[in-house]
Amino acid sequence: MLNPRIIPVLLVHEKGLVKTVKFKDHKYVGDPLNAVRIFNEKEADELVVLDIDATVEGRDPDIEMIGNLASECRMPLCYGGGVKTLEQAKTILGLGVEKVAFSSLFFEQPELLTRLAEQVGSQSVVVVLDVKKKLFSGYECYVHNGQKRTKISPIKAAILAESIGVGEIVINSIDCDGMMTGYDLDLINQIKSAVAVPITAIGGAGSHDDICKLIQQEGIIGAAAGSLFVFKGKYRAVLISYPNRNEKELILS
Repeated sequence: MLNPRIIPVLLVHEKGLVKTVKFKDHKYVGDPLNAVRIFNEKEADELVVLDIDATVEGRDPDIEMIGNLASECRMPLCYGGGVKTLEQAKTILGLGVEKVAFSSLFFEQPELLTRLAEQVGSQSVVVVLDVKKKLFSGYECYVHNGQKRTKISPIKAAILAESIGVGEIVINSIDCDGMMTGYDLDLINQIKSAVAVPITAIGGAGSHDDICKLIQQEGIIGAAAGSLFVFKGKYRAVLISYPNRNEKELILS
């Protein structure tokens, strides 16, 4: 049976680990490999690594970096960024990565994700929906690190993702990214109510209480966070953290 998961998210920019605010203002927070080692020691449920430059720059995935991270990682690892072909996805999975995440390719060639799911299993195919509030009402999905509109609602995109055989959907709130003021619970509930595939939410977590509220509302869900696990205090000093076993029991209870 699936359980809620608490998931650190690492953003890679120019080979370094960064944190953003609303997908902008990159702040360097360290070395990705070192962060993986620390999360190993803290026994994180899962880890998501997103190369936020690759698709924007039209660059292929950094296979050497991914291989180094996968060989060090002792928890399930999801990688996203720059994957454009089935061959690239299979290469990454062959390195020991459990899941490959797609954003732009999902909107451009969804049939490729169907073929990949058929060949490697749907559990290894993840769609990331970068979502932003529209000016007056509703939400819209963006691609290319939040720079390009799709004019597609996240609910429509989630239903499409489920229909083509994707195994997981990640909801990434652009508006909440790095704000540490709580998840967009309304957005998450709308999408989770529309599909049956596992959902992971990113964007806005500023405390363990925010994760607790998300899990209390949605039950079995992936509660992912970036800033919460790499910053400490109001001045955002860099310090990698993760709930210990007692804290985790309180969050999940």
